[in-house]
Amino acid sequence: MVRDWDVVIIGSGNAGLTAGIAASEKGASVLMLEKADPELAGGNTKYTAGAMRFCYEASEDLLPLLADPNDPRIVISDFGRYTQERFKTDLLGFNEGAPLTPEQEILIEQSYDTMVWLASHGVTYDPIWARQSFEKDGKIIFWGGLTLAAQNEGVGLFDMELAAFMKLGGTIRYGAEFAVLLTENNKVTGVSLASGEEVFAKSVILACGGFESSDEMRVEHIGPEWKTAKVRGTPHNNGDGLRAALDIGAQKYGRFDGCHATPMDFHMKDYGNLKIIPSERKNYRKISYFLGVMINNEGQRFVDEGMDFRNYTYAQFGRAVLQQPEQKAWQIFDSKVFDLLYAEYSFFDASFEQADSLEELVAKCDGLDASASLKTLSDFNDSVDSTVVFDPTIKDGKSANSGDLAKSNWAQKLDVAPFRAFPVTGGITFTYGGVKVSENAEVLDRDGQVIVGLFACGEMVGGIFLGGYPGGSGLTSGAVFGKIAGHAAWNSGS
Repeated sequence: MVRDWDVVIIGSGNAGLTAGIAASEKGASVLMLEKADPELAGGNTKYTAGAMRFCYEASEDLLPLLADPNDPRIVISDFGRYTQERFKTDLLGFNEGAPLTPEQEILIEQSYDTMVWLASHGVTYDPIWARQSFEKDGKIIFWGGLTLAAQNEGVGLFDMELAAFMKLGGTIRYGAEFAVLLTENNKVTGVSLASGEEVFAKSVILACGGFESSDEMRVEHIGPEWKTAKVRGTPHNNGDGLRAALDIGAQKYGRFDGCHATPMDFHMKDYGNLKIIPSERKNYRKISYFLGVMINNEGQRFVDEGMDFRNYTYAQFGRAVLQQPEQKAWQIFDSKVFDLLYAEYSFFDASFEQADSLEELVAKCDGLDASASLKTLSDFNDSVDSTVVFDPTIKDGKSANSGDLAKSNWAQKLDVAPFRAFPVTGGITFTYGGVKVSENAEVLDRDGQVIVGLFACGEMVGGIFLGGYPGGSGLTSGAVFGKIAGHAAWNSGS
Protein backbone atom coordinates (compact mmCIF):
# COMPACT_ATOMS: atom_id res chain seq x y z
CA MET A 1 0.00 0.00 0.00
CA VAL A 2 1.31 3.48 -0.87
CA ARG A 3 1.22 5.78 2.15
CA ASP A 4 0.86 9.45 1.35
CA TRP A 5 2.25 10.85 4.61
CA ASP A 6 4.58 9.86 7.40
CA VAL A 7 2.26 11.30 10.04
CA VAL A 8 -1.35 12.46 9.93
CA ILE A 9 -2.57 14.54 12.87
CA ILE A 10 -6.26 15.03 13.63
CA GLY A 11 -6.83 18.44 15.19
CA SER A 12 -4.90 21.73 15.18
CA GLY A 13 -4.98 22.82 18.82
CA ASN A 14 -2.00 23.17 21.12
CA ALA A 15 -1.54 19.38 21.43
CA GLY A 16 -1.83 18.72 17.71
CA LEU A 17 0.47 21.58 16.74
CA THR A 18 3.05 20.52 19.30
CA ALA A 19 2.91 16.99 17.89
CA GLY A 20 3.30 18.45 14.42
CA ILE A 21 6.36 20.46 15.41
CA ALA A 22 7.91 17.41 17.06
CA ALA A 23 7.36 15.11 14.08
CA SER A 24 8.36 17.72 11.52
CA GLU A 25 11.64 18.60 13.22
CA LYS A 26 12.63 14.94 12.78
CA GLY A 27 12.07 15.21 9.05
CA ALA A 28 8.62 13.61 8.84
CA SER A 29 6.10 14.65 6.22
CA VAL A 30 3.15 15.76 8.33
CA LEU A 31 -0.45 16.49 7.35
CA MET A 32 -2.74 18.11 9.89
CA LEU A 33 -6.48 17.70 9.33
CA GLU A 34 -8.72 20.31 10.94
CA LYS A 35 -12.51 20.11 10.95
CA ALA A 36 -13.01 23.87 11.34
CA ASP A 37 -12.32 26.68 8.91
CA PRO A 38 -9.23 28.85 9.52
CA GLU A 39 -11.10 31.30 11.76
CA LEU A 40 -12.14 28.61 14.23
CA ALA A 41 -9.15 26.31 13.88
CA GLY A 42 -7.12 25.55 17.00
CA GLY A 43 -9.66 23.64 19.07
CA ASN A 44 -9.93 25.07 22.57
CA THR A 45 -6.53 26.73 22.47
CA LYS A 46 -7.75 30.10 21.18
CA TYR A 47 -10.31 30.29 23.97
CA THR A 48 -7.74 30.01 26.75
CA ALA A 49 -5.68 32.63 28.50
CA GLY A 50 -2.56 30.80 27.30
CA ALA A 51 -1.29 30.17 30.84
CA MET A 52 0.95 27.12 31.31
CA ARG A 53 1.90 25.49 34.61
CA PHE A 54 5.35 23.91 34.77
CA CYS A 55 8.14 23.20 37.21
CA TYR A 56 11.03 25.61 37.78
CA GLU A 57 13.56 25.99 40.57
CA ALA A 58 14.33 29.70 40.38
CA SER A 59 13.36 32.90 38.58
CA GLU A 60 16.38 32.48 36.30
CA ASP A 61 14.77 29.36 34.83
CA LEU A 62 12.06 31.57 33.33
CA LEU A 63 14.38 33.83 31.36
CA PRO A 64 14.85 31.49 28.36
CA LEU A 65 11.08 31.38 27.94
CA LEU A 66 10.35 35.11 27.96
CA ALA A 67 9.48 37.22 24.95
CA ASP A 68 11.11 40.19 26.69
CA PRO A 69 13.58 39.16 29.39
CA ASN A 70 14.62 42.82 29.68
CA ASP A 71 11.22 44.04 30.85
CA PRO A 72 12.08 46.38 33.77
CA ARG A 73 9.41 44.73 35.93
CA ILE A 74 11.40 41.49 35.95
CA VAL A 75 14.00 42.80 38.40
CA ILE A 76 11.36 43.80 40.98
CA SER A 77 9.36 40.58 40.64
CA ASP A 78 9.32 37.61 42.96
CA PHE A 79 8.32 34.63 40.83
CA GLY A 80 8.96 32.18 43.63
CA ARG A 81 9.67 28.59 42.61
CA TYR A 82 7.46 25.74 41.53
CA THR A 83 9.19 22.47 42.19
CA GLN A 84 8.29 19.00 41.05
CA GLU A 85 7.26 18.21 44.61
CA ARG A 86 4.91 21.19 44.62
CA PHE A 87 3.36 20.12 41.31
CA LYS A 88 2.92 16.60 42.70
CA THR A 89 1.26 17.96 45.82
CA ASP A 90 -1.10 20.12 43.78
CA LEU A 91 -2.17 17.23 41.55
CA LEU A 92 -2.56 14.89 44.53
CA GLY A 93 -4.83 17.49 46.09
CA PHE A 94 -7.32 16.81 43.29
CA ASN A 95 -6.87 13.03 43.12
CA GLU A 96 -9.38 12.27 45.87
CA GLY A 97 -6.97 10.00 47.70
CA ALA A 98 -5.61 8.22 44.62
CA PRO A 99 -1.83 8.19 43.99
CA LEU A 100 -0.29 9.98 41.08
CA THR A 101 -1.05 8.31 37.77
CA PRO A 102 1.74 7.46 35.31
CA GLU A 103 0.38 10.22 33.06
CA GLN A 104 0.67 12.77 35.87
CA GLU A 105 4.25 11.69 36.55
CA ILE A 106 5.12 12.28 32.90
CA LEU A 107 3.43 15.69 32.95
CA ILE A 108 5.42 16.78 35.98
CA GLU A 109 8.79 15.43 34.92
CA GLN A 110 8.68 16.77 31.36
CA SER A 111 6.88 20.08 31.91
CA TYR A 112 9.89 22.41 32.05
CA ASP A 113 11.89 20.74 29.30
CA THR A 114 8.84 20.91 27.03
CA MET A 115 8.48 24.64 27.66
CA VAL A 116 12.16 25.24 26.83
CA TRP A 117 11.80 23.12 23.70
CA LEU A 118 8.77 25.11 22.54
CA ALA A 119 10.65 28.36 23.19
CA SER A 120 13.43 27.06 20.94
CA HIS A 121 10.82 27.00 18.17
CA GLY A 122 9.78 30.60 18.78
CA VAL A 123 6.92 30.00 21.22
CA THR A 124 7.55 32.63 23.90
CA TYR A 125 5.77 33.87 26.98
CA ASP A 126 5.03 36.86 29.18
CA PRO A 127 4.64 36.96 32.97
CA ILE A 128 0.97 37.04 33.92
CA TRP A 129 1.20 40.46 35.49
CA ALA A 130 -2.52 41.21 35.69
CA ARG A 131 -3.88 37.90 36.93
CA GLN A 132 -1.23 36.11 38.92
CA SER A 133 0.49 38.85 40.87
CA PHE A 134 -0.15 41.59 43.38
CA GLU A 135 2.14 44.44 44.38
CA LYS A 136 3.42 44.31 47.93
CA ASP A 137 6.17 46.39 49.58
CA GLY A 138 7.55 47.53 46.24
CA LYS A 139 7.74 44.01 44.83
CA ILE A 140 5.53 42.22 42.33
CA ILE A 141 4.60 38.97 44.05
CA PHE A 142 3.46 36.00 41.97
CA TRP A 143 1.26 33.40 43.61
CA GLY A 144 -0.19 29.99 42.94
CA GLY A 145 2.71 28.53 40.93
CA LEU A 146 1.37 29.88 37.65
CA THR A 147 3.59 32.63 36.27
CA LEU A 148 3.71 32.64 32.46
CA ALA A 149 1.28 32.76 29.56
CA ALA A 150 1.88 32.78 25.83
CA GLN A 151 2.14 36.15 24.16
CA ASN A 152 -1.37 37.27 23.19
CA GLU A 153 -2.72 34.42 25.32
CA GLY A 154 -4.42 31.46 23.63
CA VAL A 155 -4.63 33.10 20.22
CA GLY A 156 -0.95 33.92 20.41
CA LEU A 157 -0.07 30.38 21.43
CA PHE A 158 -1.93 29.02 18.41
CA ASP A 159 -0.33 31.55 16.06
CA MET A 160 3.21 30.87 17.29
CA GLU A 161 2.83 27.10 17.22
CA LEU A 162 1.22 27.17 13.78
CA ALA A 163 4.04 29.35 12.46
CA ALA A 164 6.62 26.93 13.87
CA PHE A 165 4.82 23.95 12.33
CA MET A 166 4.60 25.61 8.91
CA LYS A 167 8.24 26.77 9.06
CA LEU A 168 9.27 23.13 9.49
CA GLY A 169 7.36 22.15 6.35
CA GLY A 170 4.09 20.99 7.91
CA THR A 171 0.85 21.03 5.92
CA ILE A 172 -2.60 21.85 7.30
CA ARG A 173 -5.98 21.30 5.65
CA TYR A 174 -9.05 23.10 6.96
CA GLY A 175 -12.63 21.94 6.60
CA ALA A 176 -11.39 18.33 6.66
CA GLU A 177 -13.70 16.48 9.04
CA PHE A 178 -12.31 13.22 10.42
CA ALA A 179 -14.66 10.22 10.49
CA VAL A 180 -12.99 6.84 11.11
CA LEU A 181 -9.61 5.18 11.44
CA LEU A 182 -8.44 2.88 8.67
CA THR A 183 -6.81 -0.39 9.66
CA GLU A 184 -5.13 -3.32 7.96
CA ASN A 185 -3.61 -6.40 9.62
CA ASN A 186 -4.22 -4.88 13.07
CA LYS A 187 -2.37 -1.68 12.20
CA VAL A 188 -3.75 1.83 11.75
CA THR A 189 -2.96 2.84 8.19
CA GLY A 190 -4.73 6.18 7.86
CA VAL A 191 -8.06 7.91 8.21
CA SER A 192 -11.28 8.35 6.32
CA LEU A 193 -12.88 11.78 6.20
CA ALA A 194 -16.58 12.56 6.44
CA SER A 195 -16.44 13.34 2.71
CA GLY A 196 -15.38 9.73 2.04
CA GLU A 197 -11.83 10.65 1.11
CA GLU A 198 -9.16 8.32 2.48
CA VAL A 199 -5.77 9.58 3.63
CA PHE A 200 -2.99 7.06 4.31
CA ALA A 201 -0.06 7.46 6.69
CA LYS A 202 2.54 5.47 8.57
CA SER A 203 1.21 6.89 11.85
CA VAL A 204 -1.92 8.74 13.00
CA ILE A 205 -2.05 11.06 16.00
CA LEU A 206 -5.44 11.84 17.53
CA ALA A 207 -5.33 15.37 18.93
CA CYS A 208 -8.96 16.31 18.37
CA GLY A 209 -10.12 17.02 21.90
CA GLY A 210 -12.68 15.54 24.23
CA PHE A 211 -16.47 15.44 24.17
CA GLU A 212 -17.43 18.65 25.95
CA SER A 213 -19.31 20.03 22.93
CA SER A 214 -21.62 17.01 22.72
CA ASP A 215 -24.81 17.45 24.76
CA GLU A 216 -25.46 13.72 24.51
CA MET A 217 -22.02 12.62 25.73
CA ARG A 218 -21.97 15.20 28.56
CA VAL A 219 -25.24 13.84 29.90
CA GLU A 220 -24.13 10.23 29.45
CA HIS A 221 -20.78 10.56 31.17
CA ILE A 222 -20.94 13.58 33.51
CA GLY A 223 -24.60 13.91 34.43
CA PRO A 224 -27.94 15.45 33.45
CA GLU A 225 -27.13 18.87 34.93
CA TRP A 226 -24.43 19.24 32.28
CA LYS A 227 -26.87 19.24 29.37
CA THR A 228 -27.30 23.01 29.61
CA ALA A 229 -23.75 23.85 30.67
CA LYS A 230 -22.21 26.71 28.74
CA VAL A 231 -19.49 25.41 26.43
CA ARG A 232 -16.76 28.03 26.65
CA GLY A 233 -14.57 26.54 23.95
CA THR A 234 -14.88 25.20 20.42
CA PRO A 235 -18.16 23.75 19.09
CA HIS A 236 -16.17 21.01 17.34
CA ASN A 237 -15.02 18.83 20.27
CA ASN A 238 -17.80 16.26 19.95
CA GLY A 239 -15.85 13.15 20.89
CA ASP A 240 -15.07 12.15 17.29
CA GLY A 241 -11.57 10.88 18.02
CA LEU A 242 -12.63 9.09 21.17
CA ARG A 243 -15.43 7.21 19.42
CA ALA A 244 -13.15 6.28 16.51
CA ALA A 245 -10.45 4.95 18.84
CA LEU A 246 -12.91 2.96 20.93
CA ASP A 247 -14.41 1.49 17.76
CA ILE A 248 -11.10 -0.21 16.93
CA GLY A 249 -10.56 -1.50 20.46
CA ALA A 250 -8.81 1.31 22.32
CA GLN A 251 -8.88 1.13 26.10
CA LYS A 252 -11.29 3.59 27.71
CA TYR A 253 -9.42 5.27 30.54
CA GLY A 254 -9.68 8.06 33.09
CA ARG A 255 -12.43 9.97 34.83
CA PHE A 256 -15.29 10.22 32.38
CA ASP A 257 -17.46 11.93 34.99
CA GLY A 258 -14.86 14.66 35.45
CA CYS A 259 -14.25 17.87 33.55
CA HIS A 260 -12.69 21.29 33.70
CA ALA A 261 -15.40 23.78 34.54
CA THR A 262 -15.52 27.41 35.61
CA PRO A 263 -18.09 30.01 36.66
CA MET A 264 -19.23 31.92 33.58
CA ASP A 265 -21.47 34.90 32.87
CA PHE A 266 -25.02 33.57 33.11
CA HIS A 267 -26.02 35.39 29.92
CA MET A 268 -23.12 34.37 27.70
CA LYS A 269 -23.76 32.44 24.51
CA ASP A 270 -22.42 28.94 24.04
CA TYR A 271 -18.94 28.51 22.60
CA GLY A 272 -17.58 31.69 24.08
CA ASN A 273 -19.74 33.91 21.89
CA LEU A 274 -18.66 33.43 18.30
CA LYS A 275 -19.61 36.99 17.37
CA ILE A 276 -16.56 38.42 19.09
CA ILE A 277 -12.93 37.76 18.35
CA PRO A 278 -11.47 34.65 19.97
CA SER A 279 -9.06 36.58 22.21
CA GLU A 280 -12.03 38.19 23.97
CA ARG A 281 -14.02 35.01 24.60
CA LYS A 282 -12.20 34.39 27.87
CA ASN A 283 -13.87 37.52 29.24
CA TYR A 284 -17.03 35.59 30.08
CA ARG A 285 -15.23 33.77 32.87
CA LYS A 286 -16.00 35.02 36.36
CA ILE A 287 -13.21 33.81 38.61
CA SER A 288 -12.67 36.66 41.11
CA TYR A 289 -15.17 35.10 43.52
CA PHE A 290 -12.39 34.80 46.13
CA LEU A 291 -12.61 38.59 46.60
CA GLY A 292 -16.30 38.54 47.48
CA VAL A 293 -19.23 36.29 48.34
CA MET A 294 -21.04 33.80 46.10
CA ILE A 295 -24.67 32.89 46.84
CA ASN A 296 -27.32 30.86 45.03
CA ASN A 297 -30.85 31.99 44.20
CA GLU A 298 -31.98 30.84 47.62
CA GLY A 299 -29.60 33.35 49.17
CA GLN A 300 -27.20 30.74 50.56
CA ARG A 301 -23.46 30.43 50.19
CA PHE A 302 -22.50 26.99 48.88
CA VAL A 303 -18.68 27.01 48.58
CA ASP A 304 -15.77 28.31 50.61
CA GLU A 305 -14.81 31.11 48.23
CA GLY A 306 -11.44 31.53 49.95
CA MET A 307 -10.56 27.85 50.32
CA ASP A 308 -7.48 28.27 48.13
CA PHE A 309 -6.09 30.42 45.34
CA ARG A 310 -8.55 30.50 42.47
CA ASN A 311 -6.16 28.46 40.26
CA TYR A 312 -7.05 25.49 42.46
CA THR A 313 -10.77 26.05 42.88
CA TYR A 314 -12.44 27.43 39.76
CA ALA A 315 -12.81 24.05 38.03
CA GLN A 316 -14.63 22.67 41.09
CA PHE A 317 -16.69 25.79 41.65
CA GLY A 318 -17.94 25.76 38.06
CA ARG A 319 -19.42 22.33 38.78
CA ALA A 320 -20.80 23.54 42.11
CA VAL A 321 -22.70 26.39 40.42
CA LEU A 322 -24.36 23.95 38.03
CA GLN A 323 -25.66 22.01 41.03
CA GLN A 324 -27.52 25.05 42.42
CA PRO A 325 -31.20 25.88 41.81
CA GLU A 326 -31.71 27.11 38.25
CA GLN A 327 -27.98 26.42 37.77
CA LYS A 328 -27.34 29.99 38.78
CA ALA A 329 -25.41 31.94 41.40
CA TRP A 330 -24.51 35.53 42.20
CA GLN A 331 -21.04 36.88 42.92
CA ILE A 332 -21.28 39.93 45.16
CA PHE A 333 -18.56 42.54 45.72
CA ASP A 334 -18.25 45.97 47.25
CA SER A 335 -16.24 48.81 45.78
CA LYS A 336 -13.16 48.08 47.94
CA VAL A 337 -12.20 45.32 45.51
CA PHE A 338 -13.41 46.67 42.17
CA ASP A 339 -9.85 47.54 41.17
CA LEU A 340 -8.73 43.98 42.02
CA LEU A 341 -11.37 42.21 39.95
CA TYR A 342 -10.08 40.61 36.78
CA ALA A 343 -10.71 42.43 33.51
CA GLU A 344 -13.66 40.24 32.52
CA TYR A 345 -15.78 41.94 35.19
CA SER A 346 -15.57 45.22 33.27
CA PHE A 347 -15.91 43.62 29.82
CA PHE A 348 -18.22 45.59 27.52
CA ASP A 349 -21.22 43.25 27.89
CA ALA A 350 -20.56 41.80 31.34
CA SER A 351 -23.85 41.19 33.16
CA PHE A 352 -24.23 42.72 36.62
CA GLU A 353 -26.50 44.71 38.90
CA GLN A 354 -25.27 47.71 40.88
CA ALA A 355 -26.74 49.58 43.84
CA ASP A 356 -25.76 51.83 46.72
CA SER A 357 -26.97 49.43 49.40
CA LEU A 358 -27.12 45.66 49.79
CA GLU A 359 -30.88 45.87 50.27
CA GLU A 360 -31.31 47.62 46.94
CA LEU A 361 -28.82 45.30 45.26
CA VAL A 362 -30.47 41.98 46.16
CA ALA A 363 -33.87 43.40 45.18
CA LYS A 364 -32.51 44.00 41.67
CA CYS A 365 -31.24 40.43 41.23
CA ASP A 366 -33.74 38.42 39.20
CA GLY A 367 -34.80 35.24 40.99
CA LEU A 368 -32.77 35.91 44.13
CA ASP A 369 -34.41 35.46 47.55
CA ALA A 370 -33.78 38.94 48.90
CA SER A 371 -34.62 38.24 52.54
CA ALA A 372 -32.44 35.14 52.81
CA SER A 373 -29.63 36.87 50.95
CA LEU A 374 -29.59 39.83 53.31
CA LYS A 375 -29.38 37.50 56.30
CA THR A 376 -26.51 35.57 54.73
CA LEU A 377 -24.62 38.76 53.90
CA SER A 378 -25.31 40.25 57.33
CA ASP A 379 -24.09 37.09 59.09
CA PHE A 380 -21.01 37.11 56.88
CA ASN A 381 -20.23 40.77 57.62
CA ASP A 382 -20.73 40.28 61.37
CA SER A 383 -18.29 37.36 61.47
CA VAL A 384 -15.37 38.82 59.48
CA ASP A 385 -12.15 38.49 61.45
CA SER A 386 -11.06 42.11 61.84
CA THR A 387 -7.79 41.18 63.57
CA VAL A 388 -6.23 39.86 60.35
CA VAL A 389 -4.97 42.15 57.59
CA PHE A 390 -6.29 41.39 54.10
CA ASP A 391 -3.44 40.17 51.86
CA PRO A 392 -4.28 38.68 48.44
CA THR A 393 -0.66 37.58 47.85
CA ILE A 394 -0.93 34.79 50.44
CA LYS A 395 -3.58 32.64 52.05
CA ASP A 396 -4.06 35.24 54.74
CA GLY A 397 -6.42 33.36 57.09
CA LYS A 398 -8.81 36.32 57.16
CA SER A 399 -12.05 34.40 57.61
CA ALA A 400 -15.77 34.79 58.01
CA ASN A 401 -18.86 32.56 58.22
CA SER A 402 -22.48 32.38 57.25
CA GLY A 403 -24.36 29.49 58.75
CA ASP A 404 -21.86 26.65 59.07
CA LEU A 405 -19.88 27.58 55.96
CA ALA A 406 -16.58 29.40 56.32
CA LYS A 407 -14.74 31.63 53.93
CA SER A 408 -11.21 30.66 54.94
CA ASN A 409 -9.18 33.48 53.41
CA TRP A 410 -9.57 37.00 52.00
CA ALA A 411 -12.87 37.68 53.81
CA GLN A 412 -13.69 41.39 53.96
CA LYS A 413 -16.89 43.05 54.99
CA LEU A 414 -19.21 44.10 52.18
CA ASP A 415 -19.62 47.62 53.48
CA VAL A 416 -18.42 50.20 50.94
CA ALA A 417 -20.89 51.35 48.28
CA PRO A 418 -21.52 50.89 45.46
CA PHE A 419 -22.12 47.13 45.42
CA ARG A 420 -22.25 44.82 42.42
CA ALA A 421 -23.78 41.38 41.82
CA PHE A 422 -22.73 39.29 38.83
CA PRO A 423 -24.99 36.40 37.74
CA VAL A 424 -23.02 33.25 36.87
CA THR A 425 -23.59 29.71 35.73
CA GLY A 426 -21.24 26.80 35.08
CA GLY A 427 -19.20 26.57 31.91
CA ILE A 428 -17.34 23.51 30.64
CA THR A 429 -13.94 23.74 28.98
CA PHE A 430 -12.67 20.20 28.55
CA THR A 431 -13.33 16.64 29.68
CA TYR A 432 -11.01 14.31 31.61
CA GLY A 433 -11.88 10.86 30.23
CA GLY A 434 -9.98 9.52 27.24
CA VAL A 435 -7.91 6.58 26.08
CA LYS A 436 -5.00 4.81 27.73
CA VAL A 437 -1.59 5.54 26.23
CA SER A 438 1.90 4.19 26.76
CA GLU A 439 4.82 6.33 27.93
CA ASN A 440 5.38 6.99 24.21
CA ALA A 441 1.78 8.19 23.71
CA GLU A 442 0.87 5.02 21.79
CA VAL A 443 -2.81 4.17 22.17
CA LEU A 444 -3.31 0.89 24.03
CA ASP A 445 -6.06 -1.63 23.43
CA ARG A 446 -8.31 -3.21 26.06
CA ASP A 447 -5.63 -5.82 26.80
CA GLY A 448 -2.96 -3.17 27.31
CA GLN A 449 -1.27 -3.86 23.98
CA VAL A 450 -0.13 -1.13 21.59
CA ILE A 451 -2.41 -0.34 18.66
CA VAL A 452 0.31 -0.07 16.06
CA GLY A 453 0.34 3.22 14.20
CA LEU A 454 -2.01 5.10 16.56
CA PHE A 455 -1.01 7.83 19.02
CA ALA A 456 -2.93 10.34 21.12
CA CYS A 457 -2.32 13.60 22.94
CA GLY A 458 -4.26 16.47 24.51
CA GLU A 459 -7.77 15.82 25.81
CA MET A 460 -7.70 12.41 24.14
CA VAL A 461 -5.36 11.13 26.89
CA GLY A 462 -7.11 9.87 30.01
CA GLY A 463 -5.64 9.74 33.50
CA ILE A 464 -4.12 13.21 33.64
CA PHE A 465 -6.81 14.85 35.75
CA LEU A 466 -9.06 13.03 38.19
CA GLY A 467 -11.14 15.01 40.68
CA GLY A 468 -9.93 18.43 39.64
CA TYR A 469 -7.43 20.60 37.88
CA PRO A 470 -4.66 23.04 38.85
CA GLY A 471 -5.05 25.99 36.50
CA GLY A 472 -2.70 26.12 33.53
CA SER A 473 -1.80 22.43 33.56
CA GLY A 474 -4.15 21.53 30.68
CA LEU A 475 -2.15 23.35 28.02
CA THR A 476 1.09 22.04 29.48
CA SER A 477 -0.26 18.49 29.36
CA GLY A 478 -1.23 18.95 25.72
CA ALA A 479 2.26 20.16 24.89
CA VAL A 480 4.04 17.43 26.87
CA PHE A 481 2.11 14.56 25.31
CA GLY A 482 2.05 16.28 21.92
CA LYS A 483 5.84 16.39 21.87
CA ILE A 484 6.03 12.76 22.95
CA ALA A 485 3.47 11.68 20.35
CA GLY A 486 5.15 13.58 17.51
CA HIS A 487 8.59 12.16 18.20
CA ALA A 488 7.28 8.62 18.77
CA ALA A 489 5.05 8.66 15.69
CA TRP A 490 8.04 9.52 13.51
CA ASN A 491 10.19 6.86 15.15
CA SER A 492 7.42 4.32 14.70
CA GLY A 493 7.14 4.96 10.98
CA SER A 494 10.79 5.56 10.13
